[in-house]
Amino acid sequence: MTTETPTASRRRASFHSLAVSEVRRLTEDAIEVTFAVPAELAGQYDYLPGQYVALRTTLPDESGEPHEVRRSYSICAEPRSFGDGSSEIRVAIKKDLGGIFSTWANAELKAGDTLDVMSPQGAFISKHGKDGSTVQHNVMNSMNHPEELAGDAGSFVAIAAGSGITPVIAIARTLLAANPETRFDLIYANKAAMDVMFLEELADLKDKYPSRLALHHVLSREQRIAPLMTGRIDSEKLQALLSSAIHAEDIDEWFLCGPFELVQLCRDTLAARGVAPEHVRFELFTTGRPDRPEGNAGRPVIADESEDTFKITFKLDGLTGDVASPTHARESILNAALRVRPDVPFACAGGVCGTCRAKVVSGTVTMDENYALEQDELDKGYVLTCQAHPTSENVTLDFDV
Repeated sequence: MTTETPTASRRRASFHSLAVSEVRRLTEDAIEVTFAVPAELAGQYDYLPGQYVALRTTLPDESGEPHEVRRSYSICAEPRSFGDGSSEIRVAIKKDLGGIFSTWANAELKAGDTLDVMSPQGAFISKHGKDGSTVQHNVMNSMNHPEELAGDAGSFVAIAAGSGITPVIAIARTLLAANPETRFDLIYANKAAMDVMFLEELADLKDKYPSRLALHHVLSREQRIAPLMTGRIDSEKLQALLSSAIHAEDIDEWFLCGPFELVQLCRDTLAARGVAPEHVRFELFTTGRPDRPEGNAGRPVIADESEDTFKITFKLDGLTGDVASPTHARESILNAALRVRPDVPFACAGGVCGTCRAKVVSGTVTMDENYALEQDELDKGYVLTCQAHPTSENVTLDFDV
């Protein structure tokens, strides 16, 4: 994740009800969902390629009782606006084994339905450009003409697996359109050809930029002509891909998106090859930890006045809230804050997306996991409240900075 992000990526996360204008089948287990954004809300849904939205709805749980479900999905198309001032948001939803929301969406979601959609968030964006800026910063001012962007030329590589292609395809389209000298290599791993999301769109992109876009499809359960493109991407195969398919030393920026194990393998391998961490962007959809499922709401905790408690004070939308958290409960700051402010921003609750980011103003905390914040954000005092626990009697945080 990047740290120097445009204003849109750090705006206050808020939900609005949007209508589904189209549901398109991508594969047997994946759909593309288009949300219509009316003109009066268009400013709330400006975004940069690579960002995501959280979707919220109410579904029955295992007992049949209705409960809120939130899931985050990357936006799969570059920004687009229409003559009347309206716009749209497109996301891809791949059905996960046991996934309540993704299973429901693939089976039931249709045009005309409405869902709560959070304003776009996230920092999985390019930082390549003059003075550390990115060509993507200009996208929102040229939404229908990305080819007119004056971006610096560069060489980029993305390694994605499965639904990890979702933000990558939007990033690739934008960077390739921004400068006629830009080159983009994509290593895309799937089980079989039938599982490849956006197969036609990737082929069209290759036809549009035949000499500047290189596609490397790696299939783990299907034989390909080139042995290097067959099988699971492990350490040996990754080293071979980097040595033969890509000139690793010439790359300006790397984008990694997929399951935890693959992203971590790529990060470790690139680090060992001397790639500076500031040139590597990564995003996870989940941590791959089945013992730590992403939550939908805070778990109930009762603070007894006779117990020792942490006092948590937080600022949100200019308003200050206080909540007591029992020391023995070891609940997250997000969990405690949700008891007094249900509108505290969060999406995955798994330390992945960064929506619940806040700055520690006073006191101390510790975090269980962090897959969203970079080191300079940590140095400035930012934490993921879904993973943060108080370690001092009083803690004050600010969600507004």
